[in-house]
Amino acid sequence: MAPYTTIPLSPAELSYLHTSLSQTPPIRPDGRSPTQFRPLVAETDILPSTNGSARIYFPDGTEAIVGVKAEVEKSKQENNGSTAEVHLKRDRRLEQQDEEMEDRDANEGKGREGWVELAIEIPGMRDDDALPIFLSAMLTEALLADQGLKDALYINTRFHWRLYIDILLLSLPLSYPLPLLSQTTHLALLSTRLPALVSEQDEDPLFNDDWEASTYLYPKSKPSQTAQRKPPITLLVMAVGETILFDPSADELAVADAVVALSVTQSTAGLKLIALRTIDPPSRLTSGGIPNALNTTPVAAGAQQSALSSNEALKLRENDQGRSVWRPPRGGVKRAVLSRMIKAVVEEGGVGGEVMEGLAGVET
Repeated sequence: MAPYTTIPLSPAELSYLHTSLSQTPPIRPDGRSPTQFRPLVAETDILPSTNGSARIYFPDGTEAIVGVKAEVEKSKQENNGSTAEVHLKRDRRLEQQDEEMEDRDANEGKGREGWVELAIEIPGMRDDDALPIFLSAMLTEALLADQGLKDALYINTRFHWRLYIDILLLSLPLSYPLPLLSQTTHLALLSTRLPALVSEQDEDPLFNDDWEASTYLYPKSKPSQTAQRKPPITLLVMAVGETILFDPSADELAVADAVVALSVTQSTAGLKLIALRTIDPPSRLTSGGIPNALNTTPVAAGAQQSALSSNEALKLRENDQGRSVWRPPRGGVKRAVLSRMIKAVVEEGGVGGEVMEGLAGVET
């Protein structure tokens, strides 16, 4: 993870914050519980020229807007063999498609990854900077892991929808913006609607001009249905010792021992984990302070300062011997802690389900 903000905390403040978060229960700077998320304000359908849009902002001023546009695009045809063979293969595909038209999942597995294009713009950063590239890769990986999204873009063997997802962060990120961008994209996709298809089978696509007849990219569930297909969301989870914290702030990330991004989606059996990535926390960039053995301040009047050779000083800095005020974390996350993180997100009534239910309750 590229550094996204400076850490204006001294080694003593870092040590105090790490000790507070390691307690049971942890004491967070803003008073939240370990699974409590920061309050936010969200709204959808804010951009009239898009197929779907959403906006989320936090009270600290961090704000993101996502717009989704869909365009009809001609699919690439395979031209292997003679013209007669190509037409024969096409006729066979059409016959097979006719047999599957009555099946609800006739388009399963026909979507392609290239039909989804995502772009992120962050103020003060270039498109090829490390942070926008990494965030785009994380969000795209979660979206493409959802086969239902790709299949929903399939029209027929000759045409498909191409989905353009444009993400704009309106302010400099005060914390790691991945959860904010993921939740805003989730809302934008939930509100995305596509014109109703009037043509049949392999004809050139013809759509209904009445926008009220359009269909949602993620259809709304009926009262009799218990589960609804939803876009994936990515949650940021950090560990301080054995303590697990959700939606960490910038100050909390500064003392994190490990940070994990978990992407989940809704399935018929409940939430399903579709992507997991460890993120290099900014706490590794913090300074460990000066060990006591290297402190040249006289402890009493007339005391003689001890002189250390350069090799001894370097050895003390490397080993630290536990005498510095703050020690930057090293290594990764324990398997037991990682297992607890995943379980807390995907289990029934867990954090992932609460977040999805909260986002589904956002009114237009």
